[in-house]
Amino acid sequence: MKGIIIKGIGGFYYVKTPPEGTVHQCKARGVFKKQGITPMVGDDVEIELSENSDAVITDIFPRRNHFIRPPISNVDCFCVIFSFKDPEPNRAVMDKFLVMAEASNTDVVLCMNKVDLAKAEEIQNIQNVYGSIYPIVYICGRTGEGIDILKDLIKGSKAALAGPSGVGKSTILNLLLPEAGAEIGEISKKTSRGKHTTRHVEIFDAGDRTFIFDTPGFTSFDVLDAEPEDLQHLYPEMANLIGKCRFDDCTHMEEPGCSVREAVERGAISESRYASYREQMEELKLRLKNKY
Repeated sequence: MKGIIIKGIGGFYYVKTPPEGTVHQCKARGVFKKQGITPMVGDDVEIELSENSDAVITDIFPRRNHFIRPPISNVDCFCVIFSFKDPEPNRAVMDKFLVMAEASNTDVVLCMNKVDLAKAEEIQNIQNVYGSIYPIVYICGRTGEGIDILKDLIKGSKAALAGPSGVGKSTILNLLLPEAGAEIGEISKKTSRGKHTTRHVEIFDAGDRTFIFDTPGFTSFDVLDAEPEDLQHLYPEMANLIGKCRFDDCTHMEEPGCSVREAVERGAISESRYASYREQMEELKLRLKNKY
């Protein structure tokens, strides 16, 4: 019987099977541990039922992608969530989230929460920088504005919400799935950062072949595991210019005849995006140097 792992707690995995959507409590075969494989929420699996004990996960089908923190797999779309206020968006951090989502080979939706607290020029600035790169949804967690648009964008996919603390991930999850019962964290007035409130990883069936991951404290990705020359592929506006520089191995840093730097100069690529590219490039080079 095939199904999807929707939750894992204390060595038990809860597998939802079609067509009735029955949830079975399962243990994993010991062979997975010997192979260094840990079942994850989002895994498509094969299970065997037993009359007298828990069901057993007998096979884990190939994953599209997977993540260690949080332990989830087969993400189709990342909803990268930031807020206009409390906390205000950090562009460098925002671009790191977007780059990691690109690296995981998923669709990306940029969600800007607390739009009711934003000035018109702040909204326009976000639109100017990211509007030609990613779908942007402007959300008001208080009123639910924008949630229907987000639902349409993630329909038919396994979507995960990611973003810094305090931006409203649990609020948005509640609006997407009221039955999820995600506890909403209060913002610390001292730090303007949210308190982690979600207790375990879980994926919820939203209907229409849509699943939504609830990920505890998904406030950062692992360190980008990429070669410096791969970074340009993770900035879509730069990827379109690959092969158009004077030098085939151009890193878009200091080389003459660089199509990316020329695009920045004429305003086709935003200065903030290029600045974050340079920052991440230096980080990758330093990590590579320390590795050897």
